[in-house]
Amino acid sequence: MAHGLRPVGLDFTETAPLRLVFASHAAAAPGEVYRALAAEVEAWPQWFRAVSWARPVEREGRAGREVLLRGGGRFLETVIAAEPVTRYAYRTDETNAPGLRALLEDWLLIPTGSGTIVRWTVAVDAPAPVRLALGLARPGLGHAFRGAVRSLDRRLAEARRRAG
Repeated sequence: MAHGLRPVGLDFTETAPLRLVFASHAAAAPGEVYRALAAEVEAWPQWFRAVSWARPVEREGRAGREVLLRGGGRFLETVIAAEPVTRYAYRTDETNAPGLRALLEDWLLIPTGSGTIVRWTVAVDAPAPVRLALGLARPGLGHAFRGAVRSLDRRLAEARRRAG
């Protein structure tokens, strides 16, 4: 059963009771990574294995997303930061994941001489048992994130080769 979450802003990445932060290097330029995150929402399942389905939606006049995870988790989200080449962030407004009170994900893209550092922050407010479970899941989430960035990087490299 879906339930609504408390709306939060970007500052939640600094104040959330639980913050999970992961980083990985991509050879692709920040603009390419940003396009894949923000403009090619429906392609997420092709590079992020945890995502089984995703589509852009409009939420109260703002860009949003609807995402279904492989385990059955459903998330209805509002984009709260779409800064081309640097940042893509969204908060969850509604989910069937139990125990969550607030959830925000922030993708920060940091240019390097050899591509992009992709930093993913997951900010959560939930009761202590849920925070504990998410903390215990940190290694698995980090592994999934690094695999997703590698897969996205391969996808973007293939697109560059095809474009010639």
